[in-house]
Amino acid sequence: MSKRNKIIYWISTIWLALGMISTGAVQLLKVKEEIEFITVGLGYPVYFLTILGVWKFLGIIVLLIPKFPLLKEWTYAGFFFAMSGAVFSHIASGNSIIDMFGPLLLIVLITVSWFFRPDERKIILIKKHSTEVI
Repeated sequence: MSKRNKIIYWISTIWLALGMISTGAVQLLKVKEEIEFITVGLGYPVYFLTILGVWKFLGIIVLLIPKFPLLKEWTYAGFFFAMSGAVFSHIASGNSIIDMFGPLLLIVLITVSWFFRPDERKIILIKKHSTEVI
């Protein structure tokens, strides 16, 4: 991995971690504005905040610790699904593009972090060649 790619990976991953930790903390602490936004603005139940907050914290732990490449892939996918779901929730609720800035930025960070991840954080698939004739 080149030095440039390593720098891009760590910058995007640290910003991703900060974004997920800060939003996860707001969700777990059930800040009044967040409760109002999630229930009135988007129409979700309050317990949804706990689910999102816990998964964000667990996901960041997985991304930052070494090893476990399969779990990291699932984490990136889960983050992507959660943030793309947030964008679509904003669209369905008729919110402005400004309300979608956070999830869209996190989607970019998820994608960049995933794309530039080091080889030791990737799943290596070994393809067996068969000599059978069908």
